[in-house]
Amino acid sequence: MSNGRHSLRNTRFELGLNITIRPITLDDAGGFHAALDSVVRERRFLRLTEAPPLARSLQFIASNLASGNPQFVAIDGDEIVGWCDICRSGEQDSEHCGGLGMGLLASHRGKGIGTTLVTAALNAAQGKFERVELEVYASNTPAIALYEKAGFAHEGRRRRALLRDGVHEDILMMGLLLS
Repeated sequence: MSNGRHSLRNTRFELGLNITIRPITLDDAGGFHAALDSVVRERRFLRLTEAPPLARSLQFIASNLASGNPQFVAIDGDEIVGWCDICRSGEQDSEHCGGLGMGLLASHRGKGIGTTLVTAALNAAQGKFERVELEVYASNTPAIALYEKAGFAHEGRRRRALLRDGVHEDILMMGLLLS
């Protein structure tokens, strides 16, 4: 803590109920992949409808580790039950921005785990990013409340931006300035 900032690389958050929040490792690829697949198959929160192949999840984690992108997992016993990552934008002149992505198994929602995941990722993003942005379905009111609580501001609405199973969904754009 020589510069007044915490390094969360080796920090673990104990939430009780046997839940731990910690930085992801390559060994977590299988558990991360399973959690991602569970959330996307709900077809309510993420654009994907099934997880990509395990090799792509491993590549995603390896890329985040190599580039210093914050990526945390929530673990209940031996099972990964959630994640939160902030990935640097690859768009020219937007490299100072990161996109936040997260998910939590249905059985573990509403227990403060998402708040702790987002807080860990945002703390780790300090000094690495100037801005963090995200997109969230307008119907996902618990996630919107979580992001507002974390300091994200509403920046726009893409009306009827998604059509899934015959139902239109608006997508909200939110952002947080870190510096």
